[in-house]
Parts: sequence; C-alpha cells; structure tokens
Amino acid sequence: APDGAIVLADEIHTPDSSRYWIAASYNEAFEGGVRPQSFDKDFIRSWVLARCDPYKEPIPRIPDEIVNQASEVYIQAYEAITGAKFVPDVSGDTVLERIRSNLARYF
Repeated sequence: APDGAIVLADEIHTPDSSRYWIAASYNEAFEGGVRPQSFDKDFIRSWVLARCDPYKEPIPRIPDEIVNQASEVYIQAYEAITGAKFVPDVSGDTVLERIRSNLARYF
C-alpha cells in the first residue's frame, strides 16, 4: 500500500493452502512413514485422481458426501485452531453480503 501498510490480498493459512497436522499423530506417523492425521483437502484430490486425470480429463461431479466431509474437516480445523465452537451463519445474508459486512470496518 502507498502508506507502507501490508495488505493481504489472498487467502492465507487455510486448509486449501496449508497442511495442518494433528500434533498427537505426528511422531508415530513420521516413524511409520505415513502421513500424520491432518486438516486438509487431500482426500478430495485423492478421490478425483482415482477417477480421472484432472489435467487431461473433465473432473466428475463430486458427490455431496465428499463435499460435506470437506465442510466437516474445515470446521474441525477452525475449532482446533481457535478453540472456539463453529457457529454457522443463519442470518440469510448471501456470502457476498457477509464478506462486505465483515470487511467494512477496515475500509
């Protein structure tokens, strides 16, 4: 920014871009040569790769249960990282309205 402030213009530290491993599973997994338990979306990637080459073929529709599982993983990550219970927004506002409302205090 012109005033020297750092501006975050992309997502950061989300299960989309970061690997959050569950600390209690790390040492045993490392010693066993397997991935530790984690909060990420790799299970979706694995599901897609088992069905197609996503770089050459259309990706099939991802079933609702896989989409719901992704939501559950993200909620678990939120609760583990923040220590707070996730409370879904039931205001009826659209995603865009919620984003604008949450960012308004910064602009």
